[in-house]
Amino acid sequence: MIEIAIRGVGLLAPGLIGWDAGRAVLAGLSPFRPDAVPDPDAMILPPNERRRSSDCVRWAVQVAQEAMTQSGLDPRDVPTVFASSGGEMGVFDKLCRTLAMPERAVSPTLFHQSVHNAAAGYWGIATAGQQSSTALSCYDDSFAAGLLEAVTLVQVERCPVLLVAYDLAVPSPLSQARPITTGFAVAIVLAPPADHSSAVMRVRLEEGDVVSACGLVAPVLEGVRQDNPAARSLPLLSAIAAGGGQTVKLGLLESQQLIMELGPCRL
Repeated sequence: MIEIAIRGVGLLAPGLIGWDAGRAVLAGLSPFRPDAVPDPDAMILPPNERRRSSDCVRWAVQVAQEAMTQSGLDPRDVPTVFASSGGEMGVFDKLCRTLAMPERAVSPTLFHQSVHNAAAGYWGIATAGQQSSTALSCYDDSFAAGLLEAVTLVQVERCPVLLVAYDLAVPSPLSQARPITTGFAVAIVLAPPADHSSAVMRVRLEEGDVVSACGLVAPVLEGVRQDNPAARSLPLLSAIAAGGGQTVKLGLLESQQLIMELGPCRL
């Protein structure tokens, strides 16, 4: 059992634009209206990098910036874990279309954006951070795998860690193989517990059959949870929005469960 503090949350999805608005929806205080998400500002990015960046990068940076601002920590001092099932699927689609043309003129900018750790790299540029950074993928369990990685890093290094999970809609024809229809990004700042912690949870990993966590999610949001791997975070976010005092279980690799017991939350 590992005890972890939650210092900040960032959120971006249709109808969940920012943690303040999203928390009200997740707590049942405001209706869920899945309006289109305006292009994220990601103002922490320098102008040149913001102009060159992909949609995925701006979504990930936007929620990371929100969570770090809420935490009150200096992003230069915080290691990061970026988790995404598909990464830059929009960029990958553009590359595939370019390579199918006779001239195959691949843009260098497009090529460097195609790597799975592009968002982590842009965040490092924006913050001038020199701490460790991990980028990982675990298909539908990418959020749970990223959370386990971040929790472990907090426990071993005894320092705050920024977790960012994100996936955007997959364009056709790639969507036939990976049907993700809506974007979702979330960031959580985790840290060793302290007297000023806004929320504390106990985390453990157990073997056993996966237990569905959908009961913690409002029925109107269940489709979002199933549609996007990053939205598998919704049971945890819903429990935080409700003030804590709940147990959340997330499946990991079909034979394990990541179990989180939340104390009272003031986020």
